[in-house]
Amino acid sequence: MSTQISVMVKNAVIEASTTFREDQIAAYEFAINKEENDNSRWVLELLLENAYMAKNNQAPLCDDTGIPHILVELGHNTSIPEDFFDNIEMGVVNGLRSLPGRPMAVLGDDIQRIEQNKGLSEDPGKVTPPSFLVDKMDEEGLKIHVLMLGGGPEIRAYTNRVFHQRDHGKFFKEALTWMRSEIPKLGCTPCIPVLGVGRTHFEASSLLLKAMVYGNLKNQSVIENKITDYLNQTNIGALGLGGSVTALGSMVKIGPQRASGVRIICMRPCCCVEPRKASIYLSQNLLE
Repeated sequence: MSTQISVMVKNAVIEASTTFREDQIAAYEFAINKEENDNSRWVLELLLENAYMAKNNQAPLCDDTGIPHILVELGHNTSIPEDFFDNIEMGVVNGLRSLPGRPMAVLGDDIQRIEQNKGLSEDPGKVTPPSFLVDKMDEEGLKIHVLMLGGGPEIRAYTNRVFHQRDHGKFFKEALTWMRSEIPKLGCTPCIPVLGVGRTHFEASSLLLKAMVYGNLKNQSVIENKITDYLNQTNIGALGLGGSVTALGSMVKIGPQRASGVRIICMRPCCCVEPRKASIYLSQNLLE
């Protein structure tokens, strides 16, 4: 099973990096039919064609192949195999080498990595994921989710506290103000804004990752529709060329809240190829 997990994670890295999900394809097809700006519609068509070519050729959707992030969810009474986390790491490394990922690992000690004065490793497998996020789930077995997060959306992401004033409309209005400022600078639109709302900065960021994992552009909440509708009135459009489609949809995850006038919100405007994700499910019977 340990070897199988490594292979499955390797394949998940490749799938996340090369393949649009069904809801992404449907969102692009809807956007193409909706967009009246000829230039922006042409861009949307090219982006969808790029997705088909990437899948058929097992090639990355974007030159920025992203930083791998891993979310593990454990079910009730689930035992994990020996060397479970080591095999996930091995699968990520092999996936990045097979893809191949873009060599982005910065060499050197702490200061040298910040200053980036020792160059980059030529090995794509050196682009290691951050600490894994581990959580529980209601069903049996376990899930491994792989997210590939690109640099452009990270530059435009924002985590901060918002005074909610007991009004969710005012709360999200402030978040929309951030988006309105940052999304035109993103460049790679249409986007999918993702938001996590929690009690701490860590929790809000964790909820943002879960929003990306479980978000579905075919099944949008009232809040998600409001965010999308607002952004589509900005006339930013695909690649900033103008038009009616700036956001393909939205993904929002709201967690527990504390008795306070402050809510912590993490916002990330996913670019035109994101969220790049793939999931693995292992039943308890398979793990035994």
